[in-house]
Amino acid sequence: MKILKSVFWVLYRIWFYILVAIPIVIFLPILMISIIKEAWYPLFFKIARIWARFILFGMGFRVQIEREQKPDPDKSYMFIANHTSMADIMLMLVTVKNPFVFVGKAELTKIPLFGFFYKRTSIIVDRNDPKSRQTVFLRAQRRLKQGMSICIFPEGGVPDEAIELDQFKDGAFRMAINHQIPIVPITFADNKKRFSYTFFSGSPGKMRAKMHKFIVTDGLTIKDTRELNLKAHKLLLRQLNHFNT
Repeated sequence: MKILKSVFWVLYRIWFYILVAIPIVIFLPILMISIIKEAWYPLFFKIARIWARFILFGMGFRVQIEREQKPDPDKSYMFIANHTSMADIMLMLVTVKNPFVFVGKAELTKIPLFGFFYKRTSIIVDRNDPKSRQTVFLRAQRRLKQGMSICIFPEGGVPDEAIELDQFKDGAFRMAINHQIPIVPITFADNKKRFSYTFFSGSPGKMRAKMHKFIVTDGLTIKDTRELNLKAHKLLLRQLNHFNT
């Protein structure tokens, strides 16, 4: 039985990467055109949402999304969520309709095909470069001025699976305060169980997401960053505990 499970998990991982590649190959000409100019990013985002739905459906994930409040399509936001799985990217794309730009780690750029487009459409954080933080801020600022939103997984990486929710970095909250944009907290309930970074794990099943009421930043200053951070962390942790009961 253990051998059969191991075989399933290996094939399941291979199938995931096949699903990642298929839409990219099919839409390759349009994707290449959509990344030529930053102004054409909304087209890329629409294709990315189709790509994400295709993968989640193909993996047998039944997506269930609850929204306490819906984003205004004409406004910019800071979207944040807990981070436990490669599938977090896909679920975020399916959950949020407003065009947003990921702020993500450089390691993802090494994934064949996916990494090529991720590098050219996301704001990459290089933890080994001390100047990276300033570069990220300037690129995010430019994107917000273009009417885009920003998405950050504030744990700063994928935490140990024994940790329910790691401490949040301040970057997302500092950026939201600087630009006076609302924070949209989103809790992913099942991604760790469905498709974690542990190789021999995962299975089809429900994949729940909850978009909470927005946290406004109007009138806040940089001094409020830590308090805002802790407020968002407490909200997501409470929801994770609720999902687990």
